[in-house]
Amino acid sequence: MTALALPISRLVGADLLKLRRSISLNVVTAFLTIGAIVITITIMELLHLANPDAHGPVGGIRDLGHFAALVGLLGAVAAAIVGARVGAGDMDAGAYRDLVVTGRSRLSLYLSRFAGGAAFLLPFVAVAYTIAAASSVALAGSNTAPDTRLLALTGLWAVLDVMFFFVLAVAISVAFGTGSYAIGVLLALRLAVMPIVVSISALGIVRELMPVAAIESITPAAFGEAARMGPHIPMSTGAVAAVLVAWATLAVAFAGWRDVTRDA
Repeated sequence: MTALALPISRLVGADLLKLRRSISLNVVTAFLTIGAIVITITIMELLHLANPDAHGPVGGIRDLGHFAALVGLLGAVAAAIVGARVGAGDMDAGAYRDLVVTGRSRLSLYLSRFAGGAAFLLPFVAVAYTIAAASSVALAGSNTAPDTRLLALTGLWAVLDVMFFFVLAVAISVAFGTGSYAIGVLLALRLAVMPIVVSISALGIVRELMPVAAIESITPAAFGEAARMGPHIPMSTGAVAAVLVAWATLAVAFAGWRDVTRDA
C-alpha cells in the first residue's frame, strides 16, 4: 500500500550516492557544465592575448550574458542525463522491484529521486556559474563589469533554466520507465521542438506556452541580445510563473501517478 509520505533523508542519500558512484556520469556532467565554461573562457582569453585589437577582453556584462546562456543550454543537456539516470536508473537496472518489496512508500521513492538528483546536479551548475561570474569581473578590462545584483540575478536565472529541465527529465524518465527515451525526448523538446514553435510568429499565444519562451523573457535586461537564443516574447512575471509551474506540475503529477500504479 502506497503511503503519502515525503522522501526521508535516507532515501535521498541513497539516490545521491548512486549518482556519485558513477564515474562516467560525474565526468559527463562536469564536462557539460564546468568544463564547457573553462574551455570557452580559456579560448576567448587566448584569442584576446594573441590579438587584442580583433578580440576584446573576455569579461564584462555582455560576456556574462554569453556565459550564462551557455550554462543554461549545456546545463539543460546535463540535466537531461542526470534526470534520466536518477529517474529510471533502478528500473533500467532491474532493481526497482527489490525496492518496492521492502515496503518502502512508492511515493517516497519517487520524490526522493528529485531531491537526490538535484543535490548531485546543483553543485556542478553552481561551480560553472561561479567561474563564469568571476571571469566576467576579473577579466572585464575596459568593458563594464557586472555588479553584485546582476551577478545574483543571472545566477538565479541560469539555475532556474537548468533545474526546470531537470524536473522534466526525471518526470519523463519515470513515466517512460527508461532513461534513454527520456534523454531523447527532453533534448528534442529543449533544442528543437520548443525553439521552432517559439520562432513561428503565426502561432501567436501558443508560443507563450513554451517554457523556453518563458525563461527567455525573464533574461536580465542588461544583457540585451547577448543571452538570447531565440525571438524575445514579452511576458509578465505572472505568466512566466504560470507556464513553468503548469508544465512542472503536470509532468510531476502524471509521472507520480504512473510510478505508484505501475506493476513492479
